[in-house]
Amino acid sequence: MPLVTDPQVLRDIATRIRILSVESTSAANSGHPTTCSSIAEVLSVLFFNTMRYTTSSPKDPSSDRFVLSKGHAAPALYAAWVENGLVQEKDLLKLRQLGCDLEGHPTPRLNFVDVGTGSLGQGLAIAAGMGYAVKNYDKIDARVYCLIGDGESAEGSIWESIAFISHYNLDNVTLIIDVNRLGQSEPTTLGHNLNLYKARLEAFGWNAIVVDGHNVEALVKAFDVAATTKNKPTALIAKTYKGRDFPGIEDKENWHGKALGKETERVLGHLRGLLKNQGQLKYTIPKPLTVAPQVNITNIQLSSPPNYKLGEALATRQSYGTALVKIAQSNPRVIALDGDMKNSTFSEQLKKYDASRYIECFIAEQNLVGAAIGAACRDRVVAFVSTFAAFLTRAFDQIRMGAISQTNVNFVGSHCGVSIGEDGASQMALEDIGMFRSIPGSTVFYPADAVSCERAVELAANSPGICYIRVNRPPTKVVYANNHQFQIGKANVLLSSNNDQVLFIGGGVTLQEGLAAAAQLAQQKVNVRVLDPFTVKPIDQQAIIKNARECGGRILVVEDHYPEGGLGEAVLSAVAEERDIYVRKVAVPKVPRSGTTAGVLDYYGLSAKHIVNYLLEVLKK
Repeated sequence: MPLVTDPQVLRDIATRIRILSVESTSAANSGHPTTCSSIAEVLSVLFFNTMRYTTSSPKDPSSDRFVLSKGHAAPALYAAWVENGLVQEKDLLKLRQLGCDLEGHPTPRLNFVDVGTGSLGQGLAIAAGMGYAVKNYDKIDARVYCLIGDGESAEGSIWESIAFISHYNLDNVTLIIDVNRLGQSEPTTLGHNLNLYKARLEAFGWNAIVVDGHNVEALVKAFDVAATTKNKPTALIAKTYKGRDFPGIEDKENWHGKALGKETERVLGHLRGLLKNQGQLKYTIPKPLTVAPQVNITNIQLSSPPNYKLGEALATRQSYGTALVKIAQSNPRVIALDGDMKNSTFSEQLKKYDASRYIECFIAEQNLVGAAIGAACRDRVVAFVSTFAAFLTRAFDQIRMGAISQTNVNFVGSHCGVSIGEDGASQMALEDIGMFRSIPGSTVFYPADAVSCERAVELAANSPGICYIRVNRPPTKVVYANNHQFQIGKANVLLSSNNDQVLFIGGGVTLQEGLAAAAQLAQQKVNVRVLDPFTVKPIDQQAIIKNARECGGRILVVEDHYPEGGLGEAVLSAVAEERDIYVRKVAVPKVPRSGTTAGVLDYYGLSAKHIVNYLLEVLKK
């Protein structure tokens, strides 16, 4: 990777990045000009000498990729895209203003940003997923660069990603650590102890290079070494200074997250005096070396329809694995990621079918989610992430940032609720529906049986935004015909008559218990209608209201979830303005204990015999 741009031009571009960062943050009267300043040379060398990309097509999948994990340095990133002509300089003065896409932290509203960043510790996992997909699926000579701050390197998620990248020998990933010594409120744990950073990275199997982060020639050489190092990733440990070239401010505390205020003009005057080249700067941006293949990830279908018998008992987690293989058979870009739970979530079925499309992320859920988001960037793959639903809570920050990143990743959470039995409360997902319902634009599936689970997987593969499929550990009986047509947001009535007196709504295990309860009450000449919501979000408001009124305006919801945020609250929200409808919801009232599946369902009042009593009580309303 030879020096393609004059070193003085690179230095001037770095100075220009500082000037634009100061001007934009001063116009906004907020932001992080000092942290922008510490990475100016790194961005100059990357964007105007090292990275191979097409300015006119920022999302070109053939191009190198850049992830700014320390998203608060966004003005410096925006400034780089001003310098290469994509963004107009005048727009920088609208930084952080309502309606301007140049926000305080980068988001994919901008065509040159792949993912939202700024919740620190996440960018490297995304780069890992990008690098894995580029190397193993696109199979092109493109590189991924990720810039993190030294402060965020304290996040455990960073080290999950460092281990993952090393394990898979992702030599197309280059990490840059901006070691500017200062955090937000005090110096970082390691300060400028660059050798300790180096030792830690080398212990993880990385090629680690200590470099002067303000020396453009040294950076060019270091990036060249990274590009030519095979079978291991490279990290550049860049010694920098916060507020570089800001006289009286450089390397000083208490300037984090502050516009320069009355110091603005003094600093700008100094920076402008550093420019050697006036007028248009001459530089060359290298072009991509290889062309990414054309892919089509639309209209993904099951290779064959569900094939089950009514009444057959099968866990939905198992039918998830079956459906995963079926959609993978119909499209080569379907992949699965798991966190060492594949023989419980049944994602191992895809590994057995085609091991190249299964990514083992081990017990590191934050990296698991981030890598999936990175792999799915630029619409290169359809990614399914599976693990115990309870463990996805550990990666909630990554999931919520996935929504900001406009990702289309699909999540499958198994072992939900108390129905898992003996493993106990730590393994029981009782918050997961509420968690995923809170994600903007999300779709939450709660399949009742194997047939509906296969169709949920198919629908999720074709749905924009984050999708979540809640699957059970214990077997549930097949209640749908194999040819049943499912739709997102459309509920299905499983049991009804012309004189139903109460509407029962459940999901998964409790739906099955509700059917058993309804059968018992039918012997007493009490008719209960049973409704399967299929998706908790969007909930079928129209069907719920219509069926409730046909059942005397009475609804009972029983769910294997905590009371907050689950199916019951979704139903209550749907009928909130209907004064003629009464809703009683029953959920797991407290932290549960171990026991057999049947035992805990009964103990916490979720079994058929309890549901019979609830229904009779509701009939009195």
